[in-house]
Amino acid sequence: MWPAWEVQEHDGAISWFHVRLAFTDGARVDALAVVSEGQVSVEDVRAQPALSLDDLTVLADWIEGPLFDACGLEPGEAGEEAEPGGARRARPAWPRGIEGRRLIAQEYRAAQEEGVDPVLAVMCATGHSRRRSLRLISQARDAGYLTPRHARR
Repeated sequence: MWPAWEVQEHDGAISWFHVRLAFTDGARVDALAVVSEGQVSVEDVRAQPALSLDDLTVLADWIEGPLFDACGLEPGEAGEEAEPGGARRARPAWPRGIEGRRLIAQEYRAAQEEGVDPVLAVMCATGHSRRRSLRLISQARDAGYLTPRHARR
C-alpha cells in the first residue's frame, strides 16, 4: 500500500491509496481506495485472475485495517454511525436479471413522475456510468417493463 494523493477539506482530508494484494498462488489484486470520514471506498479494482462478486463485496474489509493505520484512524471511528450495518461498498449492490430490470424500470418511471432526468436517476441508483445505465434501461424496455422508445410503423 502506498499513498496516491490527499485532498484537504474544511473539516478533514480525503486520502487516496494504491493498494496491492499479492497471494502465494500468484493471484494479485490492485485497487485504488479512498479513506474519507472513517470509511473505506474502493474506486478501481484490477485483479488477476478476476475476483468473484463475493470477493469484491468484502475487498474493502480486507484492506480497511492497513488503510486506517496509514491514516491514523481506528476502524469504525466514524463509519459505523454513517452507515448502519457496517456495509462498505464503492457502489450499491444491484440485482441482476429480471429483478434488476424491474427495479431499473421503477427508478426510471419514478424519476419521470418527479420531472427529473430518468437516466441520471438510474445512474445514481446503480452507480454505473451513463452508457451502462442506458444499456440497462434498454434491457428493461426489451423485457417489457418500459414502453418502447419509438413507435413501430
